[in-house]
Amino acid sequence: MRVRGRTLPDTGTEPGTASGTETDAPSGTETDAVTDAPAGTASDSDLTVTADDGTPLAGTLTLPAAPGPHPAVLLLHGSGPLDRDGNTAKLPMDLGGPVAAVLAAAGIATLRYDRRGTGATPGEWRATGFTTQREDAAAALRALAAHPAVRFDAVGVVGHSEGAVHAMGLAARQQEVRAVVLLAGYARLGEDALRRQARSIAAVMPAPVRLLRRPLGALGNRALARVKKSRADTRVAGLPVNARWMREMLAHDSRDDLRAVQAPVLAVTGDKDLQVDPADLDEIRRLVPGATETHRVPGLSHLLRRDPGRHTLGSYRRLLREPVDADLLTLVATWLSDRLVTATKETSVHGDAVADRLR
Repeated sequence: MRVRGRTLPDTGTEPGTASGTETDAPSGTETDAVTDAPAGTASDSDLTVTADDGTPLAGTLTLPAAPGPHPAVLLLHGSGPLDRDGNTAKLPMDLGGPVAAVLAAAGIATLRYDRRGTGATPGEWRATGFTTQREDAAAALRALAAHPAVRFDAVGVVGHSEGAVHAMGLAARQQEVRAVVLLAGYARLGEDALRRQARSIAAVMPAPVRLLRRPLGALGNRALARVKKSRADTRVAGLPVNARWMREMLAHDSRDDLRAVQAPVLAVTGDKDLQVDPADLDEIRRLVPGATETHRVPGLSHLLRRDPGRHTLGSYRRLLREPVDADLLTLVATWLSDRLVTATKETSVHGDAVADRLR
């Protein structure tokens, strides 16, 4: 498959093992809405995952063209009321389609879904907590692993920003996870990550705004204190805000999950990321007990696009007119193929050989 003029490289042959057992899961219901596709291309189908509280999470399952069952990944997006492709009306990330396409070309299926209150998923976004987001992701992961077109012993997670933090949690708690990709994920307390983000953004603001850094910082401190004291879910001081999500995110320390991750990890952050500190890659490598590969990508922003010039929040609108970085997509696809496709094929061949000897 070509991505922005580049050909996806052949997969590696690194040996590995993959084993696991199916677990009970909330139901995943596949509809008949399958996208027509020419022979030899990937196909999309609607897949609804039932969350723990019964909420139907509407999603898309992308399957490779070859016969299954396939290795598969769950794709988790960043913060906010995002649909299955990582989009809001004002911030169209358009991440889901490119990731699913490049992974399908590598023989890997992808599941992505609309968050509560977005797209075709019912609910109220402002009443959805950080913990509920993690629980919904766990339900989607179990449904994916139990799908008949998916190899339950070859399932991974790809997360971006907040999605990377939830991917850490899934890898720490769910035995289905065999590989983890963290795109712009942080390794620290949520409140520390938010404060670092505010400092980073302020540092590239125009000079008149930088002069107001201290009074604005004091205002932000008062707002955070008010959120942490609040017991409301959707409003603070009369203003609409997802207060429950904010409280839970501020108190969550992703380092606790990283210490418990046993699956191999690929962590990638751009050196122009304004929202996540690229230095957290070193902490991720230090904390994860298993195999960990990290990349600090020159010029890559939090939007997973490269910016050759001076990067500010004002660059976001321009960068979103560009596609997701092709080299990043190739790196993710190749790395996952080595761990989910090549490794599981070798495990399957080994298992068949053992079975033959026992006959």
